[in-house]
Amino acid sequence: MIFRSLLHAFFTFTFAAMFVACGDDSSGSGPENTESSAVEESSSSWIAATSSSSSADIFSSSSSWIATTSSSSWQASSSSSRNDGKDTSAVFAGDTTKITYTLKRFGGPLSNPHKGFTVPTGGAWTFVPEFEYGPYGSLNNRAWDLVSYGSGYQQWNKLNPEKGVYDWTDLEKLLNALAEHNMGYALRVLPYTPSFIKSDFPPQEEYDWTPPFVYEMGAKKIQIDLRGTEYHAYAPVWDDSIYIWAAKEFAKALAEKYDGDPRIEYIDIRPFGEWGEWHTSHILGSEMPADSVLIDMLDYYASLFKKTQLVLPSNGFGDVYTHALNLGITKRDDGFIGIPGRPDTLLRAYNANLPTIAENIAGYKTMLAYDDLIPGGNQKWTAERWVDAITTAHLTYYVLDQDNDCGYYFYKDNKALADSMSKVIGYNFTVTYAELQTVTAVGTSADTAAGNVATNTLNITVKNTGVAPCFFDVYLVAEFVDSTGAAIAQIGETVRIPKATFKDGASQEFSFSGAVPAAELGEANYATQPGVAIALSLFESEGAYKSGKNPTVRFDNDGLQGNNKLLLHK
Repeated sequence: MIFRSLLHAFFTFTFAAMFVACGDDSSGSGPENTESSAVEESSSSWIAATSSSSSADIFSSSSSWIATTSSSSWQASSSSSRNDGKDTSAVFAGDTTKITYTLKRFGGPLSNPHKGFTVPTGGAWTFVPEFEYGPYGSLNNRAWDLVSYGSGYQQWNKLNPEKGVYDWTDLEKLLNALAEHNMGYALRVLPYTPSFIKSDFPPQEEYDWTPPFVYEMGAKKIQIDLRGTEYHAYAPVWDDSIYIWAAKEFAKALAEKYDGDPRIEYIDIRPFGEWGEWHTSHILGSEMPADSVLIDMLDYYASLFKKTQLVLPSNGFGDVYTHALNLGITKRDDGFIGIPGRPDTLLRAYNANLPTIAENIAGYKTMLAYDDLIPGGNQKWTAERWVDAITTAHLTYYVLDQDNDCGYYFYKDNKALADSMSKVIGYNFTVTYAELQTVTAVGTSADTAAGNVATNTLNITVKNTGVAPCFFDVYLVAEFVDSTGAAIAQIGETVRIPKATFKDGASQEFSFSGAVPAAELGEANYATQPGVAIALSLFESEGAYKSGKNPTVRFDNDGLQGNNKLLLHK
């Protein structure tokens, strides 16, 4: 209101001076009084500086914002009357002000959905206080500040105990627990693990997680030797027709249950090999199926899953890898750090515009003890190799640590590095420029007063400072908000950014424009009202915004609010 009063006084005086000058060319009172008026304004909280181009820089010493380029285009009508006898003199056309916002990067770690780091989440018990490494455990494990989704494996025989029978109970508990903490789940269903072959011919259900009914139906299995030991066990014949049928039946049930489920981040296709990784390097005597069998399984999964991202396991290479990419199935690799060159293998998926996924060859503490003797050994973990792995492979997803301590020791040793890389892995949106231009139409007569409006145009530039695109649709919203952060009015329309179109390293410009009637709050210009600010938000759906939900995606800027909206600093 002070600003409007000052403007009114300034322009009333200006027009008086204009009429004096027109009536008496010898009068010098106009320029003298104009200078006096400027002095009076500078003594208040506002300073207006004029130039021959009629532009002004307006600064507020008592408020937190700077209007860097305020220009006015005011016009006066000399007509003295109309047919109805009402005076139409001194009708103003409009005033333009610009506010440029101060922008800084967010100071702490930043997790965001559908990207980033994970740790093993074996069950809903991860979130009980009794689990010391969990987010509520006694160790106060801050690695969870970086974790954006859960990951782990499920046993095929537990989910599919009998032919045509499926038990999702424990998986559902885990998915719901993760969802309550705003996290999804990366699902791997394993048919076999050599990790639990710890004696000669141990009980088969301890390591072979193929449902027993598959063998009862006649599927074949063979005896194997566990590499590096004297232990023996059994393994499925991976291309046995009955085994293939059972694996496909399970895939069909899995798709019917979970395709498109927002709680599922992605699903690995894992019916073959040890840990379902499409290799048999530890179970000597077992052989992987021919490529034609593998490709047929990829085709079948792709025919079932139309919404959820599918993933080719670590050892799917060559023509199989090419076929997967053609189907939109991305690639993961589980040999990071320990095996040289493994990050490069994911570049094909990145170049195919698909998210890349990785896990280190072993747990953090194990890798610290490696001897770097290549070939024959494994590379040890170093910070340089870790950063190189993320950036070279343009990773969207990465296992922070795969040990059951849920990243505790890794994060304890590497907190600053891990915090910084949380803004590098995947997408990372930073607002680099923001300016609000307001054009206010003002009138003094009854006819024009009703038309007092402020047309606000917010121009922003956003840069993706991460190493990968954003692989889901994002909806960008600009709003006026009050001092509590509650929305007052949307500026312009919601902007949809289609998935995978906002590339890493790219900047995009966005403009939001809309007129706000003065009657809504009694003032034509929201931007000058006490307690009113602008907030930017990123939603995963337009429906989430329209239903009043808080945004889920956060900008990497200072000014983030508890509701995930970014408050622009003026």
